[in-house]
Amino acid sequence: MKKISFTILLLVSAIALAQKPIFTTAKVKAATVYYNAAEFSQTASVNLPSGTSEIVIKNVADYLNENTVQIGAPNSVTVLSVQFTQNYISEYEIDETNPAIKKVRDSIAWTQKEIKKVQIEKYSNQQASLLMDQNRTVAGANSGMNVTELMKLIDFYKIKKTELENMVVTLQEKETKLNQKLINLNEKLEVNTKNEEKNSSGKLIIQVMNEIAGAVNLDINYITNSASWTPFYDLRAENITSPINMMYKAQVTQSTGIDWKKVNLTLSSGNPNQNNQAPLLSSWFLRYAALYDKDENFGIQNDFKGRAAGVELQEVVVTGYNAKKNKEGAYALSTVSANINENQLNVSFDIDIPYDILSNGKPHSVALKEIKLPATYKYYAAPRVDKDAFLLAEINDYSKYNLLPGEANIIFEGLYVGKTMINPNQTSDTLNLSMGRDKKISIKREKVVDKSGTRFLSSKKEQTFTYDITVRNNKKEVATIMLKDQYPLSTDKEIEIELLESNGAKENKETGILTWDLKLNPNETKKIRISYKVKYPKDKIIDNL
Repeated sequence: MKKISFTILLLVSAIALAQKPIFTTAKVKAATVYYNAAEFSQTASVNLPSGTSEIVIKNVADYLNENTVQIGAPNSVTVLSVQFTQNYISEYEIDETNPAIKKVRDSIAWTQKEIKKVQIEKYSNQQASLLMDQNRTVAGANSGMNVTELMKLIDFYKIKKTELENMVVTLQEKETKLNQKLINLNEKLEVNTKNEEKNSSGKLIIQVMNEIAGAVNLDINYITNSASWTPFYDLRAENITSPINMMYKAQVTQSTGIDWKKVNLTLSSGNPNQNNQAPLLSSWFLRYAALYDKDENFGIQNDFKGRAAGVELQEVVVTGYNAKKNKEGAYALSTVSANINENQLNVSFDIDIPYDILSNGKPHSVALKEIKLPATYKYYAAPRVDKDAFLLAEINDYSKYNLLPGEANIIFEGLYVGKTMINPNQTSDTLNLSMGRDKKISIKREKVVDKSGTRFLSSKKEQTFTYDITVRNNKKEVATIMLKDQYPLSTDKEIEIELLESNGAKENKETGILTWDLKLNPNETKKIRISYKVKYPKDKIIDNL
């Protein structure tokens, strides 16, 4: 008796599993967007019978991390399994579509079949006509054909050839009309599909066991890598005495296959894809490296191209000889307010109002917060790298603003002057924001020829370098300027370097960087001189001197 009951139970289970899948469409309720991923919260409603059922949830992201899928269901529903797919094919899915769309699809299928029939018939007539052409040669006297029979054959050929050719023309016209009908049906299908809610190709297949038949609400959560955001800023200042008006913004991009409509949006600086395993130290054993010949082509090259404002001079280290020298869109802005939450490990921004972001892979700009930054202005110049003077804004106690690394537009005195980078991940107490180049501060760095030159001393070569740096303030107000230059350093005992003149600069002997703090009145000019001497074996060539 127990065995019979167990068999019946298996049979009932098999029948339940063989039932038609139940289709439902998930709606996006909220999204938490990280730098390189997004966590989706979706909801779906479905009517379930009692027993075991298969639910196909449409309109989930095209690509998702299947290990992160979580399904929330009432206590009466037990989730047996969850599977993600993009290629779910079922005869039942068509039954769940809009009747108007199904009708158009049926018409497309019938038209495609008719086109195939016409093409086959047209090909048969063309081959018959070709066969007649290939066998139209009539033998001469030996054929035994008299004139009457020949005339009958000619008439038959004319009639049959004309009939076949006319049939081909008719079939071609029919094929053209059917092709046009197919185009119209496809356009109609596209219009009807657009009128429907846009669904992605991703689907979740869920096996559930339900105790009580009825409507069930499901909560769906998962992580997808098809969305991201980056911080972006607008920096506005009226003059060098006013604070900076900073617009804290975000550029949100998503290509999940789902258009976000009225979605509660949260932006987070976290990274759910990073490795969170704490590192372990192991034993550190020293070993010898391969030795290099002193005369081989090696050495450290330094790039001194002018970059964004605030670039520090690099340390010049003379290390090698005989090396060969190398040659050298606008976004729609939606202003919203956001609550900033500083968590233990990251910063998040909760957008107050529902938001629309299309799945088109294009950045959508969202204004998060406007901040007034008290700033102290000064000029910075490193003429060895760049001949222009850069206006810097110093921001104290910048950590309280929860800034994140990102690009910034600079609008100074009502004019757009370019872009800069904001990098709050530093150890200094002051954040320097570059506000652009000021052409009214003129700077010139020239080599003093009569104070520079080369001498040969027995086995040594001695080179002297002298430069004059001229700075002029062409503005109507006093300008405070931080001026920087440098002299080279040596890592080889055969290379001797001596700083001859620095004009009262602050010297950093570890980096060779010299700093002058200048204060220039309107239309005032100052001249700074730097001179240094390099002595090294005369049979060698220093590549980066």
